[in-house]
Amino acid sequence: MDRATELLFYVNGRKVLENNVDPETMLLPYLRKKLRLTGTKYGCGGGGCGACTVMISRYNPITKKIRHYPANACLIPICSVHGAAITTVEGIGSTKTRVHPVQERIAKCHGTQCGFCTPGMVMSMYTLLRNHPQPTLEQLTDALGGNLCRCTGYRPIIDACKTFCNTSGCCQSKENGVCCLNQGINELPEFEEGNKTRSKLFSEEEFLPLDPTQELIFPPELMMMAEKQPQRTRIFVGDRMTWISPVTLKEFIEAKAKYPQAPVIMGNTSIGPEVKFKGVFHPVVLSPDRIEALNAVDYASDGLILGAGLSLAQVKDILDDAILQLPEEKTQTYRALLKHLGTLAGSQIRNMASLGGHIVSRHLDSDLNPLLAVGNCTLNLLSTQGERQIPLNEQFLRKCPSADLKPEEILISVSIPYSRKWEFVSAFRQAQRQQNALAIVNSGMRVLFGEGDGIIRELSISYGGVGPTTICAKNSCQKLIGRFWNEEMLDAACRLVLDEVSLPGSAPGGKVEFKRTLIISFLFKFYLEVSQILKRMDPVRFPSLADKYESALEDLHSRHHWSTLKYQNVDPKQLPQDPIGHPIMHLSGIKHATGEAIYCDDMPAMEGELFLAFVTSSRAHAKIVSIDPSEALSLPGVVDVLTGEHLHGVNSFSFLGNPEKILESDKAFCVGQLVCAVIADSEVQARRAAKQVKIVYQDLEPAIFTIEEAIQHNSYLAPERKLEYGNVDEAFKVVDQILEGEIRMGGQEHFYMETQSMLAVPREEDQEMDVYVSTQYPKGIQDIVASVLKLPANKVMCHVKRVGGAFGGKAFKTGFLAAITAFAANKHGRAVRCILERGEDMLITAGRHPYLGKYKAGFMNDGRILALDIQHYCNGGATLDESLFVLDIGLLKMDNAYKFPNLRCRGWVCRTNLPSNTALRGFGFPQAGLITESCITEVAAKCGLSPEKVRTINLYKEIDQTHYRQEINAKTLIQCWKECMAMSSYSLRKAAVEKFNSENQWKKKGLAMVPMKYPIGVGSRAAGQASALVHIYLDGSVLVTHGGIEMGQGVHTKMVQVASRELGMPLSNVHLRGTSTETIPNANVSGGSVVADFNGMAVKDACQTLLKRLEPIISKNPRGTWKDWAQAAFEESISLSATGYFRGYESSMNWETGEGHFFEYFVYGAACSEVEIDCLTGAYKNIRTDIVMDAGYSINPALDIGQIEGAFIQGMGLYTTEELHYSPQGVLYTRGPNQYKIPTIRDTPIEFHVSFLPPSENSNTLYSSKGLGESGMFLGCSVFFAIHDAVKAARQERGLFGPFTLNSPLTPERIRMACEDKFTKMIPRDKPGSYVPWNIPV
Repeated sequence: MDRATELLFYVNGRKVLENNVDPETMLLPYLRKKLRLTGTKYGCGGGGCGACTVMISRYNPITKKIRHYPANACLIPICSVHGAAITTVEGIGSTKTRVHPVQERIAKCHGTQCGFCTPGMVMSMYTLLRNHPQPTLEQLTDALGGNLCRCTGYRPIIDACKTFCNTSGCCQSKENGVCCLNQGINELPEFEEGNKTRSKLFSEEEFLPLDPTQELIFPPELMMMAEKQPQRTRIFVGDRMTWISPVTLKEFIEAKAKYPQAPVIMGNTSIGPEVKFKGVFHPVVLSPDRIEALNAVDYASDGLILGAGLSLAQVKDILDDAILQLPEEKTQTYRALLKHLGTLAGSQIRNMASLGGHIVSRHLDSDLNPLLAVGNCTLNLLSTQGERQIPLNEQFLRKCPSADLKPEEILISVSIPYSRKWEFVSAFRQAQRQQNALAIVNSGMRVLFGEGDGIIRELSISYGGVGPTTICAKNSCQKLIGRFWNEEMLDAACRLVLDEVSLPGSAPGGKVEFKRTLIISFLFKFYLEVSQILKRMDPVRFPSLADKYESALEDLHSRHHWSTLKYQNVDPKQLPQDPIGHPIMHLSGIKHATGEAIYCDDMPAMEGELFLAFVTSSRAHAKIVSIDPSEALSLPGVVDVLTGEHLHGVNSFSFLGNPEKILESDKAFCVGQLVCAVIADSEVQARRAAKQVKIVYQDLEPAIFTIEEAIQHNSYLAPERKLEYGNVDEAFKVVDQILEGEIRMGGQEHFYMETQSMLAVPREEDQEMDVYVSTQYPKGIQDIVASVLKLPANKVMCHVKRVGGAFGGKAFKTGFLAAITAFAANKHGRAVRCILERGEDMLITAGRHPYLGKYKAGFMNDGRILALDIQHYCNGGATLDESLFVLDIGLLKMDNAYKFPNLRCRGWVCRTNLPSNTALRGFGFPQAGLITESCITEVAAKCGLSPEKVRTINLYKEIDQTHYRQEINAKTLIQCWKECMAMSSYSLRKAAVEKFNSENQWKKKGLAMVPMKYPIGVGSRAAGQASALVHIYLDGSVLVTHGGIEMGQGVHTKMVQVASRELGMPLSNVHLRGTSTETIPNANVSGGSVVADFNGMAVKDACQTLLKRLEPIISKNPRGTWKDWAQAAFEESISLSATGYFRGYESSMNWETGEGHFFEYFVYGAACSEVEIDCLTGAYKNIRTDIVMDAGYSINPALDIGQIEGAFIQGMGLYTTEELHYSPQGVLYTRGPNQYKIPTIRDTPIEFHVSFLPPSENSNTLYSSKGLGESGMFLGCSVFFAIHDAVKAARQERGLFGPFTLNSPLTPERIRMACEDKFTKMIPRDKPGSYVPWNIPV
C-alpha cells in the first residue's frame, strides 16, 4: 500500500498543509484553536444546533463539477477534509474588507440578537445561494432547518433570507385560487389614525446586490490534485488512533480485511456522536475517499442501484430526478423515501451522512430502513473473497450473523427495485417537532394487489422506534394475504400488528402507549391512502372514502411564511438626528454576521493556560464515601484535581441569604452536583481525566424527585407563602357552581446557544484577578471570587463584553463555576479556562421550575368567577437558589389580566433531589398564568361558553385594584384585547374553524385568544439602582459605560441611542466597549425586563450632568462642534467625565398583610393563535398568530419587536415541544438538541402579525418606554389553548363531553392520547406498578 501522511486542504482560499495530524481532532477545534478562526461556534458538539456550520467544496474529476454543501464542523474529523476547500464565515466577508450581502442583510433585517447562532445561519444561507442564487422559500426553510436560534423567533431571519428569493412578500399560496392577502378572512384591519404607524423595520433598497461572480473561486491546486493520478492511500497515526483513507476499491477491501473491526467513516454522523457522547473508542478507522464505485448511480432494468457512499442529500436529488424520468407506478418506493428525506435531520447532516452508513448503523429510529426493508432492497457487498448480495430484511436489521455483513466485507451499493402496477408504498413518521428531530415511531408499508381485484397478494410492514432495531410485522402480513382491502381487513390487521409488535411498559424512550397507538394509527392512514388510490384507478369497483376521512391523508396545512409588523412613527416634531423611536440595527449586528464579535471562548489562549473540567455526582441522594483522583492525576498533562478540602473555610457562599456549598465532598443531593474539578494542559486531557476520578457512594433514603413525593415526605425549602383578598369562604357559599381541578407543568431548559464560559487570569502583582465570563451578574462573580480567594473586591475584576444568550441562567450558578475556576488560576498562578459542554451545562445548571397547580373556583352561570382558591407547588430542586422569589412572583402575578373579587393563593417550594432550578425568562409567571388560564378554560366549559367570553367578562376594569391592593388602570389592557379581536378577525375565523372541524374527522383546528398583564418591578429600590459613566474626549467622541449586560436584547444599542439623544450628537460619535466591575461597581443583575430602563436612566443622568456643566461653553459658541466644545471645556478646566445614577423605583411588599406596591408599571398584551392538529398522530401546525402589545413609546421598535417574537416562540416551545426527561434514579436524559427540542424555523407560525398599540400615556420610565424582554413568553400559551380547543373538538365529535385536563408541555404524545378514538381503546395498557418506567414525570 503506497502511503502518504500529508493532509492538504484549503480554508478561505488559503492552503493548509499538515504533516502530523491527530486523527481524533475534529475540524471545529482545529479552526478555532489552531487557525484562530473563531467565527465558527461550538453549540452542542453533536451536529444538532448548526452553530458550527461551514461550507465544504469538493471537485469531482469525472463530472468536472464542484459540489458545495453545508456541514457541521463539530462532527468532521480533520483527516477527512483532504482535498476539500472549506469556507468559514470569516472567508465570505468582514468589516475590514467587504461585508457579504448575506451578512449585511441578516444584520440589517435585525436577524441577530445574541449573535451566537448567526455565523452558522449565515453559512447555511450562503451555501444555499452558492447552489441556488435565487432560491424558493421552500429551499430557504429547508436550508435553515438544521440551525437553531433561541433569541429571535426566526421571523427576521426569514425576512432577511426572503430578500434573495425571487418573490414578493406574498406567501406564495393561492388557496381556492385566491391570494390570502385578498381574502377577507385574512385581511388585517388598519389603525384609523392615518399615517401614524409604520410596518417596515428595514429598507431593501439600501442592500448590496448578490453578485455570484465575486465569490471565492475553488482552488486550482485542488482541481489539479484531483485530476492527476495516481492517488495514494493516506495514513495518519495519532497517540491512540490510526486513520486510513484508501483511494481505490482494491485498497479499501484489503484494508478492511486487515482491520475487520475498524468502522468505515463517511460523514461521521453516526460514529462521531457515539465516540463523543457514549465514550466508544476505535483504534483504527477506515475512511474511503473519492472511490467512484461508492458514488455510482445506475438505472438498472429492475431498479435503481445507488452507491453506498452517496450522501443522503445526493440520494434525495437522484430520487427527485428518477421521479421525473420514470412512470409513476415504478416510483412508489422512491416517493416514500423522498417524504422522509425531506424531514430527516437538518441540511448539514443530510449532506454529510451517507446512505450506506445510515443503513449499516441500523439505528432503532432510522427513517429509511423501514422503507428499504419493505421495498425488498438488496445490499451489494464486496470483500477480498469477492462479491455477495444480501437482502435488507428483518434478519439483517436484527444483526443476525447469517444475514449480516461479515467483518471483512464492505457495502458497495444498494439496489432499490422499481414498484409495480397495483403496488403501493407509504412512509409515516411522528417526531417531537416537524423538522430535525428523530422519529418517535416511523414506518414503511407496502401492499401489492392482484390485477385490479383489491385482494392482497403481498404485504410488508416495518416500524422503527418500537424496539431495539427496525421491526417487521412479518407474521401479521402473512395472515392478511388473500384478504380483500376493506374495513374488516383493517380491523384484523390492527389487532394482529399490535400483538406482533409488542412493546414492554419499561421500553427505552418511554411514551409506550403513544407508540402503540401510532403503530395502528399509521396502519389506518395507509389503509386510507391505498383506498383513495384504488378508488381513483377503478371508481366502479372500489367505494369512495367518506369525505370526513379524506383529511387524514392531507399533510398539515403548511404555506409559506409571511408576517406583518406595526409600530409607531416617531413624533414629527422630533429632531432628525434623534435616534429614539427608530428601528436602529443592533450595534454588533454586522460583527455577529461576520464572526468578528468576540465571545468569552473566542479570546486567544494565554501563555501557559490550563483548562478546567468538572466531575459531578452520579447519584441523586448519597453519602460520598471517598474521592480517589490518583488515576486522573497519573494521566499526561493533568495538573491538579480540586475537591472541597482545598476550599477549606471558603467552600460556601450565599447569594440570596442562603449559604450554598461550592464543591460538595460529603453528600450528594442531586445528579449533576459539583464534586471536584480537574485541571489539565488542554481541554481534551481535562475531560479525559475527569472520567477517571473514582467516587464511592453510599445511597441515602429517600430520593425525592417529583412534587407529589415532596408533598408526601413534607419536603420543603421554605415555609408556605400566602396572599388573600376579599372573603373567599363566604363567596363560595353564594356562587352558582364550584369546580376543582389541577394542572401540571414541566420545566424548561434555558438552551442559551453559548454554554457557560469563563477565563480566570491571575495578575503578577498585588494578587489581582481578572475574570472574563459570560454572565448576567458581574458583581455577583466579583463577590464570590473575592470570597473564595479571601481578597477584597477591589482586587477582583469581572469583565463581560457580550453574552451568547442567558435567559436567567447565567447569574448565580455561573458564580459557583467561576469561583472554582478562579481558585484554580490563583493556586497555580496560570490562566484557567472553563467551557461547559452542552450536556454538562444542561445537567448542572437546570432551568425553569416544574409546577403543580391546584384550583377551586366558584362562579356564576354567566362565567363570572367570584371565588378562587389556588395552590402552587414548585419543584425547587436540591437548594433554594431563586426558587422562593420565583414562587413569590408567581403568586403576585397569578391573577394575570383578571379581577377575582375573592382570592386566596398559596405556594410552596418543594425540596427534591434534582439540580436546583433557577431563574428563566418570565420568572414564575408562565407557570402561574397557565394555571389561571387553565381554570378559566374549565369554567367556560362548565358554563357552555367560549373561553374568550369568560376571559372578557373577568378582565380588570379600567380603574381597579390587584389582590395585593396595588392600584391599576387597565384601560390599555382592554384596548389590547379588543384590538387583537379585530386584527385577528377572531369571530370570522372562529366560524371558519368550526366549519372546518365539522367537515374533517381526523384533522381539527383550534383557535384561542389570551390576554396578558405583565407587571414590571424588582421588589426593592436597592435592586433597581443603576450607574453609568460617560466620558467626552477632546476630539468630541464619547465613551459610555453602564452596569447592564448585553445578552442579545440590544441594551448597548439603546444606551448609545440615549446618549445620542441627550447629547444631541450622531450615533457614530458614541462608543460602548463592554461591562466591567472596574468601571461600574455594585451593578445589579441584568434581568427582569428592566436593564435598559434602569441603566438608560443612569446614562441619561450622566449626559445631563455633562450638558449642565458645558452649558456656558455651548451658549458662547452655539454653532460649534463637539470637538470645539470639548477643547474649550478642557481649557477652562471643566470635567468632561460624569457618573450617572438612578436610585430605582419605590417598591415594597408586606407578606404579612398581603399589601404592597411591588410593581412600577404593567405591560399589557393579547395574542390570538390558530393551530391545526392531526388527531391520528398528535402532530400540530401553528397556522397564524396575532399579537397586540402595549409597548409604551418604543425606544427601538426593531429590538422591541424582536424581544416579543423571540419570547413568544420560546414560550411556545415551553408549552409544546420542550420536554425534560429524568430516569427513575433522577438522571437527566435530555442533555442536548438531539433529545431536547426547542422550536425550529418550521415551528414558527406560518402567519405572524405583531402590532404595537399607539402609546397613550407618559410615564416616569425612560422616555415612557416599557421593558418587553419577558412578557411575550406567556403569550406562547395561546398556542397551548388553541391546541386544547382543537382536541376538545375531536373529543366532542367522539361523544366525549366531560372535562379533561391537558398538562404542559402539550407534546404530540399528549395531543394524540387526548384525541381518544377506537385506536387508543384498542391498545394494551400496562398496570401502574407492574413495570419500572423508563422515565418519571417531574
